[in-house]
Amino acid sequence: MNKSKQSNLNTFLKVDYKEDNSIWLTNSLTLRKIIGVLGMAMPLLLFIFLYLDNGLQHPLESVSHYYYTRVSGIFVIILSLLAFFLIVYKGKEPIDFYISLFAGIFALLVVLFPTNNITEICGDTTKKYAVTILPNSDFRVYFHYTSAALFFLCLSYMSFFLFTKSDQSPSERGTNKIIRNRIYRTCGVLMLLALLTLFAGSLKIIHPSYFKTFSLTFWMETLAIESFGFAWLVKGETLFKD
Repeated sequence: MNKSKQSNLNTFLKVDYKEDNSIWLTNSLTLRKIIGVLGMAMPLLLFIFLYLDNGLQHPLESVSHYYYTRVSGIFVIILSLLAFFLIVYKGKEPIDFYISLFAGIFALLVVLFPTNNITEICGDTTKKYAVTILPNSDFRVYFHYTSAALFFLCLSYMSFFLFTKSDQSPSERGTNKIIRNRIYRTCGVLMLLALLTLFAGSLKIIHPSYFKTFSLTFWMETLAIESFGFAWLVKGETLFKD
């Protein structure tokens, strides 16, 4: 890697070699960028690697169902990394830390309490991509859904209310800050709308056949994840930097 590319990467990740015994990952901008990249990459990586491994050309019912496939490692590793990064993220005020801490804990609970099985048959020839079966547990499944919902609610709250804060009055804010705030609010609303759609599906306000035919659960979860990731990328000063 030449010096120019290395310097650009160091700048992007906020790696300062002049600070002895420092951990570059503790830089808040670095954490925001990594959280954003990991979040936005996860659904795409899950789909691509399962396609490469098994040839599956359609998404599974839910992002969480990839836990039961050959690409479960990607799901567990990325979500766990996101959880730990959110837990150690401090922000500027105590509320930033606590909301991020709760989001990280809920993300870990999503991993520790997986959703329902893809199939109940070991070696199901109609679902060759399924490689894991867990004992049925209504508690585990409901706890999974509750943790996932609280995870996204925390992230939506951060995007809509915390990321938009500023030390300056609205009239003194620059153009890029105004644009960023619009992005944060849009991402927060999209996460909330995705959750409301999933909740409407669980109450059968939206007919279950629509969810199955159009993979609505997967796409609503993906919408929420991509919105969350994009908001954190922008917060990491990747776009519309002052």
